[in-house]
Amino acid sequence: MTRIDPAAIGRRGFVLASLAAGACAAAGVRPSGSVGGSGNFADRLTGAISPVHDPCIIRQGDTYHLFCTGHVGEGAGVLPWRVSTDLIHWSAHGSVFDGLPGWAQDEVPGTRGIWAPDISYSDGRYHLYYSLSTFGKNRSAIALVTTPTLDTADPAFGWRDEGVVLRSTPQDDYNAIDANHVVDAEGRVWLAFGSFWGGLQIVPLDPATGKPPAGAKPRTIARRPMPDAIEAPFIIRRGDFYYLFASFDFCCRGANSTYYTVVGRAAKADGPYVDREGRSMLKGGGMVILRADRSAGDRFVGPGHCAVLQDSDRDYIVYHAYDTQRDGVPTLRIHPLDWSTDGWPTVV
Repeated sequence: MTRIDPAAIGRRGFVLASLAAGACAAAGVRPSGSVGGSGNFADRLTGAISPVHDPCIIRQGDTYHLFCTGHVGEGAGVLPWRVSTDLIHWSAHGSVFDGLPGWAQDEVPGTRGIWAPDISYSDGRYHLYYSLSTFGKNRSAIALVTTPTLDTADPAFGWRDEGVVLRSTPQDDYNAIDANHVVDAEGRVWLAFGSFWGGLQIVPLDPATGKPPAGAKPRTIARRPMPDAIEAPFIIRRGDFYYLFASFDFCCRGANSTYYTVVGRAAKADGPYVDREGRSMLKGGGMVILRADRSAGDRFVGPGHCAVLQDSDRDYIVYHAYDTQRDGVPTLRIHPLDWSTDGWPTVV
């Protein structure tokens, strides 16, 4: 498999893990389609489904391509790649990178992985955004590689390094990780991102470069009160609305993770987003869509960092959760989504 030279070219915000674990402040009832139940779509998944953290997904032709976080020294590579033809059976497909880019340590000292990829297709190329960071700090960077095809047998295949897209420093009130590429109904391109600090952000992109134009400033679209445990935005357009999915509370603690997933919607990609009860996501609002609790007997806990696949026949929510029966290993989970008559998603 062709890979980009790591000397020419990280993972998501495992941020603020030292904060107290008792920040589970979400309102809402347990969603239908329990993520810890048996006999559902997610329980049929097999093959290379763990460890998978921070998955993103896209379909080219008859093949689904899934990318996730990876770290130096892991056998799957620093940005693992998996494929499936049916969303059920998953096979390892190598990795995008053999190692960290040569410039990574200068950009983000101490970085040891490639975090939170995001895959999308626009202007004839697949755009793979990824993050470089270190745990609990916001000296971070989002970078980009592109390719005209994901078919590694195609002579046209090859990742092209597009460089750093966005940076954050300790002087910024945001964290430049967890990117999500969005194209709105008018053809305008955006990048949603963020983890903890000032919350989730959005910034316009130049479609030609996939980067913010000169002078563009990020704007907050969702936040929570201290300890500000919000991250991993993912925006889709459906009908007249844009839906913002986000992860609340704490990942990365294995079976003790308290992560869960919420959603709000807006008439425009850059907000303002509100939940089903009309609560602003700028004030901690969000309708719970994925939640699991070990004390309730759920096997897979801490469901979060989702992507939404808008496939030809229906929508699917793709995420990781921690398997309490396997020492809390992060595991790929997928559920179909149903939509209510008033336009809100439900996990099936």
